[in-house]
Amino acid sequence: MSIWKPHVTVAAIIEKEGRFLLVEEDTPEGVLLNQPAGHLEPGESLLAAVRRETLEESAWHFEPKHLVGIYQWRPPAHDLTYLRFSFAGALLGHEPSRTLDTGILGTHWLTAEEIALSRARHRSPLVYDCVRDYLSGVRYPLALLHHYSTEG
Repeated sequence: MSIWKPHVTVAAIIEKEGRFLLVEEDTPEGVLLNQPAGHLEPGESLLAAVRRETLEESAWHFEPKHLVGIYQWRPPAHDLTYLRFSFAGALLGHEPSRTLDTGILGTHWLTAEEIALSRARHRSPLVYDCVRDYLSGVRYPLALLHHYSTEG
């Protein structure tokens, strides 16, 4: 019997002066837009993962302040399920000379309208849905999350 496991991912919803940080990435489906996002690594907390992924993909230091939502998505062409935890928060600093993750072509600051108009280039429907939820005021306290470690 095989055990089903979703791919757990994190994403950073970052707004600055009415624009949102997106990354442009080279994927098997072509060059697409996404929030700074990625997979949870073994033993890593969700908060540590979103901090790490944001830095690796955008060169921005990010501090999550709120959970925006938890999104379950199954791409139509794949036998996978993604479970995405999206966070809103604050930027703490930028490392403009930092090398970005493999496949990341660059970063862009887009308005919500520009994001809506670029849906055909989104990595998934979650890109716009997370921005929409953020703009509608959805915020959950980080106290909802509990991370238990076997270390120390």
